[in-house]
Amino acid sequence: MQNQRRSIAQLCALVALGLALNAAFGQTYPSKPVTVIVPQAPGGANDTVARIVLARLSENLGQQFIVENRPGAGGNIGTQAAAKAPHDGYTLLLTVGSSHTINPSLYRKVPFDPIKDFDPISLVATAPYILVVNPAVPAKSVKELIALIKSRKDPMNYASAGNGTLNHLLAEMFKTAVGVDLVHVPYKAAAASVTDVVNGQVPIAFASLPAVTPFIKAERLRVLAVASPKRTQLMPDLPTIGESVPGFGAISWYGLLAPAGTPKEIIAKLNAEVGKVLASKELIEKMGAQGGEANPSTPEQFAALIRDELPVWAAIVKASNAQVD
Repeated sequence: MQNQRRSIAQLCALVALGLALNAAFGQTYPSKPVTVIVPQAPGGANDTVARIVLARLSENLGQQFIVENRPGAGGNIGTQAAAKAPHDGYTLLLTVGSSHTINPSLYRKVPFDPIKDFDPISLVATAPYILVVNPAVPAKSVKELIALIKSRKDPMNYASAGNGTLNHLLAEMFKTAVGVDLVHVPYKAAAASVTDVVNGQVPIAFASLPAVTPFIKAERLRVLAVASPKRTQLMPDLPTIGESVPGFGAISWYGLLAPAGTPKEIIAKLNAEVGKVLASKELIEKMGAQGGEANPSTPEQFAALIRDELPVWAAIVKASNAQVD
């Protein structure tokens, strides 16, 4: 009995020591530079968001948060690298929602589990996608566009940045929600798809706000609505599609995650620091100039967003027959 009590006491002491060490580790973190994997190429939207946020995080914490671009396979290569990294807080992932919640359904084999392999830290930003038409299209609202499509004998075409992209799947979501027929015209890049809508080769597209803002200002594209569930602060007078089509809504998000098993103290510290950074007026303005909205969250809120999105996009991918090997 005495030996048993001694063993229990030793175990309790070890647990207490471990907790104390973890707490101390969290307080001193980071003690060296932190690598943040961005699974997209330099110059893209996710890379731009990452550099804006991480530059301020480096200033506040006194250690460099270094962007490491690992593009390829729609973000799968960089995401896999982050999943397999040591869970010590010195390798993180800053990714875009489409790579994390669409790819698991879009690709036949995905080398990571979006839930089991990661500990969410914080949502960082959202970027609205908007429904635009060539000015020659007579519709000036979502309801008018739906009526126009339904009145035609032949289906109307829509452009996207490629099979399985968010542009593509938003249009498929729209087709299903309103019961219309549209024909997908995929391009190899977002810029090419927008250019052909501007030139009148294709009448409709869902596009990110930064990609089309210059054309909207030049009146070479007409914007009808935003695809987000709520109106965007960047264009507050623009209605949502959901105001005409109840239940419609999807966001493009950017978020910071750590490999699963990262100490909770580090997750908590990073979450708090990201929240401070995203509250900065200067950062909010920089983000807005890039077509994004600073949008911090708790780790739990971010985890719930990922869990909720996975089955939604899985259903849309299945309905669209989109598949990437």
